[in-house]
Amino acid sequence: MSQPPESILGSLDPLIRERPELTARFLAAIIESSDDAILSKDLNGNITSWNKGAERLFGYTADEAVGKPVRMLIPANRQDEELAILERISRDERTDHYETVRQRKDGSLVDISLTVSPVRTSEGTIIGASKIARDITERKQAHERQLFLIRELEHRTKNLFAVIQSIANRSLVGSLDTAKEVFGGRLNALAQAHSLLADAAWKGVPLDEIIRREFAGFSDHLSVGGCAIDLNTPAAQQFALMIHELATNAVKYGALSVPEGRISIECDIERANGSGTFRFQWNETGGPKVSVPKRRGFGSVILLDAAKQFSQHVTLNYDEQGLRYEARFPLSAIEANGNGAVTEI
Repeated sequence: MSQPPESILGSLDPLIRERPELTARFLAAIIESSDDAILSKDLNGNITSWNKGAERLFGYTADEAVGKPVRMLIPANRQDEELAILERISRDERTDHYETVRQRKDGSLVDISLTVSPVRTSEGTIIGASKIARDITERKQAHERQLFLIRELEHRTKNLFAVIQSIANRSLVGSLDTAKEVFGGRLNALAQAHSLLADAAWKGVPLDEIIRREFAGFSDHLSVGGCAIDLNTPAAQQFALMIHELATNAVKYGALSVPEGRISIECDIERANGSGTFRFQWNETGGPKVSVPKRRGFGSVILLDAAKQFSQHVTLNYDEQGLRYEARFPLSAIEANGNGAVTEI
């Protein structure tokens, strides 16, 4: 393992005391081999030295940079920074880890951390400054990604709590046992959708997977076609609740309440004028005779009112032969990847 520069100089201290010119050579070698950009300037702001790290970071060779004003590295909207730095140097003050932006030879901008120290003569007179610039682009990008994720998590959490609050307000009615069962079922459907979203890094959830999980115990009573479309987060939440309400109703009162009952879910895309529409259709057969409910519950709110946030057309028909539900959605409102791809399963 290589030793740090101070350890190397320390171990060579007796030799350096005898031959001080070695100190200059060692320091020059360290500066030249540094990954950081190290340069110096006089009190007029003109560059007097330029290492390989500076060449890699800013794109100028030493021949192109030495003798030129350091302002050529500073974007137009930050030119006042140089004057402030020179004033600090004249007061014998050091600038540590100042985060700013500089401009490369090709005109591109780079985020850097800048340290500036006075340079003195042997008599102690300040004659210029040394600068160490470190590229912090990756760190800044990582920080921005972290902030984005925090904001996105906060947004998703607020939305999720709003959905849960709405479910709770409309589910916790009637007897406590019934309310607990209804609320738990809806919350579980929402949790499963969020589990799928998390597994997919929030890039989209396949609708057919939402359906499969909801009907885990009734696969023999179900046929599904054309529902392999990836849903965005709001649409995944809505479909999870819709399918849960339809399935729960079918288990209690409809096709899944009898052995011979069947459910068909058909999905497809209709294209017109360059846009796409996704159609979701639910049909029950073989179940008990269906009648229109005497009161409108939260299930109807989910299937009709909430669905209309996304849907152009929603119908819920209590046909005597079985419940029928149809909704049409603009692809742009529900699809995660936006390419309109729907395949048969």
